[in-house]
Amino acid sequence: MILVTTAGKVGAEAVRSLTLREVPVRVLVRNPGKAKAPADAGAEIAAADLDAPASIDAAMAGITAVVLVSPGVPAQELNVIASAARAGAEHVVKVTSNASADSPIARRRWQTEIEAGLAASGLAHTLLRSNAYMQNVLALAPAIAKTSGFGSSAGQGRIGMVDARDVGAVAAGIAASPAPHAGKTYWLTGPELISYSNVAAVLSKLLGRPITYRELSFEDDKDAMIRAGVPQPIAEMNAQAFSMIANGDAEWVTEDVPTLLGFPARSFEQFASDYAAAFS
Repeated sequence: MILVTTAGKVGAEAVRSLTLREVPVRVLVRNPGKAKAPADAGAEIAAADLDAPASIDAAMAGITAVVLVSPGVPAQELNVIASAARAGAEHVVKVTSNASADSPIARRRWQTEIEAGLAASGLAHTLLRSNAYMQNVLALAPAIAKTSGFGSSAGQGRIGMVDARDVGAVAAGIAASPAPHAGKTYWLTGPELISYSNVAAVLSKLLGRPITYRELSFEDDKDAMIRAGVPQPIAEMNAQAFSMIANGDAEWVTEDVPTLLGFPARSFEQFASDYAAAFS
């Protein structure tokens, strides 16, 4: 049986892909009441707290592989890794980012700490380094629906945006047959580089009305996110990430998704069409 930690945008797709393969899957969640979709898909639901090792151990019983995807808090993910080692799990698929020990973005430094702990655990593992998720654009949907415009400090930086559904499918495939992927790192992107000006153009065509994109300063972007309800530390990290995009940080594309899945990665046009209702 495979354990997926949390049923967020990547975890939920990993669960869906595994159930379609008829692979037994268990989802670790804090609140089972919010896990109706994976339960309806046939997944087993395990209530556990990532800050409580004993509860993780209970969820880990009988697990052969783990898809480790969570908010990226080192103590929590290291708890999962330690539990997997105690349980004798065979493989961990770690969903991560372009982690760096000296990054100005705290969550990238945290991912480095988690990856080091995974390496030290002795567990066979695979790292999935994802470029920015297309689903992150959904955070802009309310503003787009209301004002037909949005802003970012990403400037005209280009991004190899990847659909979280593709990342989840890759994670599921590796977890189901992990042996060929042990010790490997994959860099997951969509099929092309796009800027937020391109995003606005795609949405304008899809929605049948002009959608405008405004370039913001770091401070203006951070303040806008705080006004929208994003906690200050998260807003600051997000604005840092967008400012780095402006300087080329996310300007990379690979063929890892189609190579691993056997079919093309979703384009932003496909993503936008699937989620058109959110922007209307």
